[in-house]
Amino acid sequence: METTPRILSIQSHVVCGYVGNKSSVFPLHLHGFQVDAINSVQLSNHTQYPHVKGQVLKSGDVTELYEALKLNNVNHYDYVTTGYVGDPSFLETVASTVVDLRAKNPDIKYYCDPVMGDNGHFYVPKELLAVYRDTIVPLADVLLPNQFEAEQLSGIKIANEEDGWRVCDWLHSRGRAETVVITSGEIGANADEIVSLASFGRGANRVRVAIPRIASSFTGSGDVFAASFLIWSRKLSNPVEIVQKTVNTTYAVLSRTYESFKHMESPTSYQKELKLIQSKKELECPPNLIKATIVIR
Repeated sequence: METTPRILSIQSHVVCGYVGNKSSVFPLHLHGFQVDAINSVQLSNHTQYPHVKGQVLKSGDVTELYEALKLNNVNHYDYVTTGYVGDPSFLETVASTVVDLRAKNPDIKYYCDPVMGDNGHFYVPKELLAVYRDTIVPLADVLLPNQFEAEQLSGIKIANEEDGWRVCDWLHSRGRAETVVITSGEIGANADEIVSLASFGRGANRVRVAIPRIASSFTGSGDVFAASFLIWSRKLSNPVEIVQKTVNTTYAVLSRTYESFKHMESPTSYQKELKLIQSKKELECPPNLIKATIVIR
């Protein structure tokens, strides 16, 4: 009988709303994963609200938490995932934690969403970029940057699809990453679409998917995408099916969310929060609306 897969998830936490661990833990639980969460920050809500209060964890905080897990001999994980981290020293400690987890279980898979910014802007300290590029990227088995993050890590501007594949190859070359996904980008010629590029097997299999653009911005969607990609990567082996399931899961959540506020003239940040709980059915069994395709090299 298959054992329940264990995940150590190091991401942000908000009291109200859905980003970071609040966006990723629920889908993972629905699919039978046991998730142990370390919160890189604990905030009242995400930063698009008028007021935000809370705490940012430092390196000593994650060291203390992990040390207790280690002393209790409960630090054997199948996966480790990381998302938003707001402090460079914390990110350095995450790297040493991944190394220690890999010593405990050489088969552990590290899924990294290098959360730094989007739409041309950083929303973390820029000092994090060097840590991600030089320390974290070489450790990750799966990398899930958006277009802005992929460009910052590689130093390559993505003006078209071929540039996107060059960035994927560059990220593969930096370490052990078998899979690189540029989760969203302004890559295609169609302004009504967002494009995702996924490179499996260190570039042996390339998958492209065009996603209809929804006329709004969302917070926490990348965290749903990353969790869904891990889920379907464990359950499926076909790269096209993995990408389709991931994209359709995320798109279903965003569509339901948009339908809930599109009639409002000026929806608040709270009204635009992801309708994650309401999307339980789609998280478990996503529709098959958006199709991905293999790209021949």
